[in-house]
Amino acid sequence: MNAQKRRKPTQIDIARLAGVSQSTVSLVLNEDPARSQIPAATRQRVTDAIRELGYTANPAARSLKGGRNHLLGLYTFETVFPLDQRDFYYPFLLGVEEEAAERGYDLVLFTSAGSDGRSIYAGGVNRLGVADGCVLLGRHIRRDDLERLVGEDFPVVFIGRRGVEELSFVAADYAAATREVVLKLAGLGHRDLLYLAAPEDSEPSQDRAEGYRQGLAETGLAHDERVVEPGEITADRLTEWLAGGVTAIVVEPTEDDRVAVALQEAAGRARIDIPGDLSVVLLGDPPSWSASPRDWTGFSIPRTEMARAAVEMLIDLLEDRPARRTLFLPCPPVEGDSVAPPRATGGDRPW
Repeated sequence: MNAQKRRKPTQIDIARLAGVSQSTVSLVLNEDPARSQIPAATRQRVTDAIRELGYTANPAARSLKGGRNHLLGLYTFETVFPLDQRDFYYPFLLGVEEEAAERGYDLVLFTSAGSDGRSIYAGGVNRLGVADGCVLLGRHIRRDDLERLVGEDFPVVFIGRRGVEELSFVAADYAAATREVVLKLAGLGHRDLLYLAAPEDSEPSQDRAEGYRQGLAETGLAHDERVVEPGEITADRLTEWLAGGVTAIVVEPTEDDRVAVALQEAAGRARIDIPGDLSVVLLGDPPSWSASPRDWTGFSIPRTEMARAAVEMLIDLLEDRPARRTLFLPCPPVEGDSVAPPRATGGDRPW
């Protein structure tokens, strides 16, 4: 990116685009009483130019040398404190707060909820501009918002991989962790695996699926991937899968634990023992308030570490270090008690 693209728009830029003087722009921006003397059409041209350039007035930053005010934004595309996902996002919030405090930055929480949902550009302009830069997170993103931020060269770092060109992010290395899961199962003797993917085709889902395919390719195992909606896991389906030769199920979790709970309950109704009859691996740790008593085998998502690294990366961007960065953090394995070697064929079980 060239220097012109990195430079934030100024009142002079607005004046040029609107075809007015800088003093007129200042009157409109500051809502000076004298603005009433400016024709409505002129005020509208200034407002349109402000939106087109993505200009955000920042009085605090203007008073400081270098235009920095040591404020970092935290923006979430999700509800700030969702009760049904209360500890999925909490470690991210904790990590951002801890790292920002250690670096001497204050935090500003943005939500920007509008009539059409959450948008960074509610009202037509970048509402994050009061901060020096912003950490973003959330599963249900507005991709056009991210693309616009990148186009403005506003400093942002996303927690999680998002497929937007030139967007900096810190993500969990789901692909490598899922590949290791497949290798572990193959090493125990499992030859027929079933992959239960989440309903959403998000980047984390894509990364897990890629790791699964890599593991299958390396071990030469068959590939049987299915998407399971909540409530579709039944005792009859589990029995059918086992009768077809499946000995291990790899489960992609959601923010809550509904899939894991449904699997546990269905196994109980079908008198299927986990892990004696069926091994189960969770591709990410369940919430601490999980209704399932099972200590699932799988891997842990380094949420707090991801958030800390995102703040560190954002500060690097603010200090004019490399313009775009990406980082994948390893997911520590969790041994759990839901995996065992496959049971020998035969016996009195219905499958």
